[in-house]
Parts: sequence; C-alpha cells; structure tokens
Amino acid sequence: MTTTLTTLTTRATRATETTLDLLRAETPGGVFTVLRTPEDGVVRAGGYGSPDTLVSRLDPGLRERGVRERTGADPLFDRFAAYADGELAALDDIPVHQPGGAFHQQVWAALRHVEPGVPVTYSELAARAGRPAAVRAAASACARNLVALIVPCHRIVRRDGTLGGYLFGLDTKQRLLDHEAPAAA
Repeated sequence: MTTTLTTLTTRATRATETTLDLLRAETPGGVFTVLRTPEDGVVRAGGYGSPDTLVSRLDPGLRERGVRERTGADPLFDRFAAYADGELAALDDIPVHQPGGAFHQQVWAALRHVEPGVPVTYSELAARAGRPAAVRAAASACARNLVALIVPCHRIVRRDGTLGGYLFGLDTKQRLLDHEAPAAA
C-alpha cells in the first residue's frame, strides 16, 4: 500500500521528530522537488515528479519523519533560480547526503565534478571514481542517485553519445543538457 504525502505530513505533525522540508523549484527540466533535513540543511533527495516517489526512496528513518512544504523566502530557492537563469555552478556546493556503499559514494562525488556542458560517458565516470572496469556499477550508482540535478547524473551519456537512461525521462535529461550546453562554449 502506497503511503501518500498527506498521510506522511499528518503522521509527522503528531511525531516528536522534525519533519523534512519539501521545496519545489522551477528548473529547465520542470518543477524540481527537494527533501531536506531542516536541522542541518542537508538535501536528502531531489527529483522531478511526485514527492511521494521521492519520499518512498528514502531510508525508513527519514521517511517516517514526514514532510512539510516550505514556501516563501529560502536561500535554496535562490540557488535554483540562479541555475535556471544560467548560473550553472549555483547548485555545486549544496550539501547532500545519501546512503550507499563506498563505490557509490565515489561515483556520486565524481558526478559533482562533471562540468556542465561537457557530458562524460559511463566509462569515464567509472574511471573518475577510481574503478575504470566498473562501468555497470557506475551506471547503477547513477540509477540509485537520490539527489538528481544537484548530483548531476543527467551529465552522463553512453559511449556512442546517446542519452542512455534517466529516472525522470529522457526529455527531462535532454532539456537539462540543452540548458547547460552554453557552458561548453
């Protein structure tokens, strides 16, 4: 049975733990949703589509905290607006955390160093993460990335230059790559 965002919000209202902040920002890929722990400002998940889907991908301890949508002034909104306006480095130092083994952490760290406008292949990503032969594992880390856009897995393409996969759809991936393309000039 799927737990809805309303149920999670209601449960969190009764809970003693702090809820997660839910923020929505307009980006070139569409409306991007962020889940953040308010006590430390760390982004725990982000993506396009249903907030329920993002919540369902979190560890149970975070999922049980519930969510509270934030509107109004918040520096994170400013970061996404700057990115949308062409300041492609605006998301680079947003603090994130996601669970995963050592190699996934290395891949995610390597993703944060892939330059906008200069997509790399899954093979190159594996090499940048320190294991050139682990191409499938690098692709798996991209697929398991909870913090899309901020940890820019959309910048990874197949060896032949085609897009490969993207959890939020190839149209979204292409829009993001098109937005970042001027950075290569």
